[in-house]
Amino acid sequence: MSSSKTHTALSEPQIYYEDIEVSSEYTSPWYAVERDEVIEMASRWDPYPFHIDEEIAKRSIFGGLAACTAHIFAISVRLSHDLPGPLALIAGLGGGGLEILAPVRVGEQVQLTRRFTSARESRSRPDAGIVSVEDTLYTFEGDAAFRISGSMLIAKRNA
Repeated sequence: MSSSKTHTALSEPQIYYEDIEVSSEYTSPWYAVERDEVIEMASRWDPYPFHIDEEIAKRSIFGGLAACTAHIFAISVRLSHDLPGPLALIAGLGGGGLEILAPVRVGEQVQLTRRFTSARESRSRPDAGIVSVEDTLYTFEGDAAFRISGSMLIAKRNA
């Protein structure tokens, strides 16, 4: 009997607080945004006609079906799990901003880039540090479509 092992980010060595260099960047694989997924997500969570009806979307500011914000955020979160790592995450600490910079259209490919913007030791938890990140979703053409920033509590290696 043969078995196959699928490689995922979770099988890679963890990235601890001490491993993080401010200004360093990690990039995810590409992700194809598919029509049925855009319509399904918007139908359930943001049913504006320009997200679910192709004819109405063609006449909208988007010029065609565009993913809703909840979908774009979900794609970003999913792609964050495909970054090198995983981080030795203890908890997310919230965010400071979310920007929709350009529409994400059906058929586009997107990729997430995470940039570490700051790191400091936790005052209340000597076993951890607080790391701030900026995640940007780029289209294949290199345009920034979505950006979100936030902080995380990351474990120290020998804690």
